[in-house]
Amino acid sequence: MEEKFDCIIVGAGVAGLAAAMTLARRNMKFLLIEKGEFPGSKNVSGGVLWGSDLAKLVPGYWEEDAGWDRFINHRRLTFMDDQSAFSVDFKSSHFNETPYTGVVVLRSRFDRWLAEKVEEAIAESDFAMDSFIAPNILVEEILMENGTAVGIRTGEEKFYADSVIIAEGVNNLLTRQAGLQDHYVPADHMLTGIKEIIRFDQKVLEDRFQLHGKSGMSNEFVGFATDGIEGGGFLYTNRDTLSVGLVLGLKDLRDKGKAPYDILNTFKAHPVISDMIRGGDVVEYSAHVVSSGDKRVMPEKLYKGGLLICGEAANLLMNAGKAIQGMDYAMRSGILAAETISDAKEKGDFSETAMKRYQTALEESYVMKDINNFQDAVHLLHDPVMTQKVPNLICDFGRKFFSIKNEPTKKARTLLGESVRSHSSYWELMKLGIKGGKAL
Repeated sequence: MEEKFDCIIVGAGVAGLAAAMTLARRNMKFLLIEKGEFPGSKNVSGGVLWGSDLAKLVPGYWEEDAGWDRFINHRRLTFMDDQSAFSVDFKSSHFNETPYTGVVVLRSRFDRWLAEKVEEAIAESDFAMDSFIAPNILVEEILMENGTAVGIRTGEEKFYADSVIIAEGVNNLLTRQAGLQDHYVPADHMLTGIKEIIRFDQKVLEDRFQLHGKSGMSNEFVGFATDGIEGGGFLYTNRDTLSVGLVLGLKDLRDKGKAPYDILNTFKAHPVISDMIRGGDVVEYSAHVVSSGDKRVMPEKLYKGGLLICGEAANLLMNAGKAIQGMDYAMRSGILAAETISDAKEKGDFSETAMKRYQTALEESYVMKDINNFQDAVHLLHDPVMTQKVPNLICDFGRKFFSIKNEPTKKARTLLGESVRSHSSYWELMKLGIKGGKAL
């Protein structure tokens, strides 16, 4: 057999790059394969990378003027009807402290920067001439022998390794080919994310959103944002652009015969959003399929002999109402996968039993603890009462409460009662409150 790598990683997204960085730091010989021209070239997603794992991979990253755009110190959740918006708004200087709790990234730039950091780590390892990041290569097959992964095939070429990490993203072709998922994920549990990048003069953007230095804001939207389709909206402040978009249920889009871009145009025309994006130039439009965060779409097993699945390939994503989390899950799973491979190399054991330690570590991490604990919240966020009736009720109450007229003013409880009767009922809201209390 040809000379082998310790590990072959398929996919140079956040999960694959995190695995590669960990392997390089642990002095492992590996091959990281990316089908794009460079890491990030085919990645159209982006948003907020939460947590502190980036600081572990790249200590002091905040001192560099590269890779990431802004740190988040301003959070906003907005409920919308067709004319109004009612926001829960929080801003704190505590979030100015490093390492930041969240940074806004544009993946085409971030992934390329992180790949450069991996290259630096490779150069400092014992395998500076033997470990590689190989772009422009499409992996067509995971090579299996007696149920154990032994390498990959690309075209007529085969590359061998003691282990393989699949970080191919949400398109689970290799995961299914390896026998860890026996069918496509049903549309019921998948969403499409559509996004525009809107460019501004940097000072205009900073003045409009009250940004200072590299501070930034994340804004999630519920209600009219999706024009009656399951899902929600988002807006993130990049360095001199805005990321504005929607995450929409594929099944609901199909059943109601609506086009994502038409819904995005309706969202952008809302008076609140149109004020935010006024004067900007659209420089990019992209779409990307993502998991809904429903645990039922995850492969039951994320491992086989010599094989591990991480990141979006494992459908590791969740939106429990507080934030959309995916990149942080991908990064942690990539780190855990690489640590499992490193330990297996040390023991000379890449069996299925050895690889199972990855899934155990993932279950013990915050990733699966959150996914398991907040499944009810994921389902609640897709309830039509939550996505349609509640936003309409809140906005109706807001209009009444903040309107000043030359007539006797009604008590707030009276105004709230009127809004409840117009859009829902106390009984329906009580049931939703009980569900919410249990879910959150």
